[in-house]
Amino acid sequence: MYALITGASSGIGKAYAFTLAEHYRHDVLLISNQKAELEQVAQDIQTKFSVKAVPYYCNLANQDAAKEIYDWCNENKIEVDILINNAGMFFWQPLIDVAPEKIATIMNLHMFTLTMLCRYFAKDMTLRRKGWIINMASMTAWMSMPGIQCYNATKAYVNNFSKSLWYELKPFGVKVLTLTPGAIDTPLYGLDDKKRRLLVRFGISFTPEHFTQVALKRMFKGKKKAMPGWINHLAVPLINHLPDWAIFFAMKRLPQYKNIPL
Repeated sequence: MYALITGASSGIGKAYAFTLAEHYRHDVLLISNQKAELEQVAQDIQTKFSVKAVPYYCNLANQDAAKEIYDWCNENKIEVDILINNAGMFFWQPLIDVAPEKIATIMNLHMFTLTMLCRYFAKDMTLRRKGWIINMASMTAWMSMPGIQCYNATKAYVNNFSKSLWYELKPFGVKVLTLTPGAIDTPLYGLDDKKRRLLVRFGISFTPEHFTQVALKRMFKGKKKAMPGWINHLAVPLINHLPDWAIFFAMKRLPQYKNIPL
């Protein structure tokens, strides 16, 4: 049995792969569109932990990506008992300045491919009466914030879709965990190293290694949802209830909006 991890060439996906290999001695199927990095991760895992680590290069933003991966697994007799939909992208930009192709990419990556991977692999899990799925949403799923309108909207889809799927699959012995993390210490947000270290020190951000260890423990316990980090439980309701004038006040200090009358 393999754990299929998308976005496994770096960041949280790479940490999931290493955590599963080191702490659970689980074989891993690594999916990413970064071929060289992906192959290096697979080689490192096999060398260090003596488990099978199979790299599969794929552009997950393509609408046929999920079917391609599923068919390849069947052809190569790779059974998946853990599916971790982790691949994602992030950008901070007013919608009118975002290239249409970029909007299509984030929507396909966060929603369509994730949904179809669940569709294909969950079917096999239900037949075996056993399996685990992690879908990575975000605490921004509850936030209406300028500049990340595509990111938080797609994560809201993941949040609601995954919680609904938990009810559908639980009678078949398949567990679905919806994760809504806050900041994770990866290059995704474009922060410099000093700021990243400070966020981790004050507990505002998790390291990928710590986060994935917590996530996998909760997955195997059959939890339906998790938002690791005490500060996130405070931040979500606080930001949700910010008045409009406070949002505009913050926007004025962002370079993307400095020339826009607010």
